[in-house]
Amino acid sequence: MSKTFLFNALREAIDEEMQKDSSVFILGEDVGHYGGSYKVTKDLHIKYGDIRILDTPIAENSFMGMAIGSAMTGLRPIVEGMNMSFLLLAFNQISNNAGMLRYTSGGNFNIPLVIRGPGGVGRQLGAEHSQRLEAYFQAIPGLKIVACSTPYNSKGLLKSAIRDNNPVILFEHVLLYNLKGDIPDVDYYVPLDKAELVKCGQDVTIVTYSRMRYHVMQAVDLLVKDGFDPEVIDLISLKPIDIKSIVSSLEKTHRLIIVEECMKTGGIAAEIIAQINDNYFNLLDSPIIRLSSLDIPTPYNGNLERATIIHPEQIVDSVRMLLS
Repeated sequence: MSKTFLFNALREAIDEEMQKDSSVFILGEDVGHYGGSYKVTKDLHIKYGDIRILDTPIAENSFMGMAIGSAMTGLRPIVEGMNMSFLLLAFNQISNNAGMLRYTSGGNFNIPLVIRGPGGVGRQLGAEHSQRLEAYFQAIPGLKIVACSTPYNSKGLLKSAIRDNNPVILFEHVLLYNLKGDIPDVDYYVPLDKAELVKCGQDVTIVTYSRMRYHVMQAVDLLVKDGFDPEVIDLISLKPIDIKSIVSSLEKTHRLIIVEECMKTGGIAAEIIAQINDNYFNLLDSPIIRLSSLDIPTPYNGNLERATIIHPEQIVDSVRMLLS
């Protein structure tokens, strides 16, 4: 095992898969000589050249379309969004082409495409740079969606996504790139459809993903000192949702809290609640609690920004209320 930063774990994943497969290449704004906005592709152009590490114009719809076309012809493109919010400019290509072509071609084309980049609420990045796009893309048929949260799962998920024959969106949180953690010194892959059991417990199931994993664990540290025993699940896979892991936990705890940075209306939590209420309502001893961001554009002001998202003290209060 060796310790590395999350951004470097992603870089290692790209490097390793490009070494193994000459059809893998990466494209996006400033991914080449600049090394990417968060240094995920730093110096890779020296090793692989300016075609496989391809700098593009500021034209998201154009280079997304080019990536999808190249995937149809047998290449395995990785698109880096300088900020995932900018990929809304390519929403048509992602939804009407990437998600649909396998189906509308009668299975004649696979789209082995990875779309990845920074997203989430940063620190005073303003509304257009602090969007949470999980819910936007969750509704698109044909996509797989994952959200990394540690250097270990970041590298393993990206390697699995590059090898998958379907379009995969990998959400990386802008505030987690400098997170340091252990990764194995051997080759490994993380499945794209499985949640991670972060902590076993008996009292309540807390489901979360991405940066909120760390807010939850801060809350859990406080709760354990008070004698509570929460179970924590990191979703990782946002589409498909690993509902079996949540249900397995609910069979023990019978109580569920969902913590997300996504907006409350139509978010990931909303989908989980719908599935649980439709199929596993009998497992619940109390209503599900949903802790989500406010349904407003993220303010630039630091205090207002903080007020829009969930923090550990709110999670602690919700657990205490639920178990009182």
